[in-house]
Amino acid sequence: MKTVFSGVIAALSITLAASSALAAPPADIKSGTYKVEAGHTQVNFSVLHFGFTYYSGQFSNVSGTLKLDAAHPSSSKLSVTIPVASVATSSSVLTDELKNPEWFDAAKYPDATFVSTQVSPVGAEDAVVSGNLTLHGITKPVVLHVHFVGSGVNPMDKAYTVGFQATGTIHRSDFGVKKYVPYVGDDVNLTIAGAFEKQP
Repeated sequence: MKTVFSGVIAALSITLAASSALAAPPADIKSGTYKVEAGHTQVNFSVLHFGFTYYSGQFSNVSGTLKLDAAHPSSSKLSVTIPVASVATSSSVLTDELKNPEWFDAAKYPDATFVSTQVSPVGAEDAVVSGNLTLHGITKPVVLHVHFVGSGVNPMDKAYTVGFQATGTIHRSDFGVKKYVPYVGDDVNLTIAGAFEKQP
């Protein structure tokens, strides 16, 4: 019993140590050029479905760069590309439909892009990031509310990593995606998990 208890304590200590290393405060973030770590970056969206439920989906395989200036956060720059054909929902029929010309038209417009134009820090761990979103061949300004989650060396691949959570809302009709509006909501709520690995 003592051996089992000791093992549990040891495992807990290792977990806490790893968590502490990864959850470095914002003051310890390293400046530099980062690339999106696609495996742990997700763009989630939800829309009100016929007034009954919020239906969700996700985009993946995101790529892009973050130029992070820790001393002057407002000078930081973000540019990401999202492959539209990566869209996925819990319905295979809907997933295929969303790629069609009536919706995102992934064949004609294969990528969505976001390029920041302004970063405005709000306290130590948050920022308002304004930028231009291009979707379905149309570019519109978008505002994201970004929260710092953690930074440190990833124990799996040994890469120095920073992570953020972002939220925002867009009107899909602004981008020419109008099918079933207003029965399927025009407001699209975004929740984005962004992981970035520091480059040499």
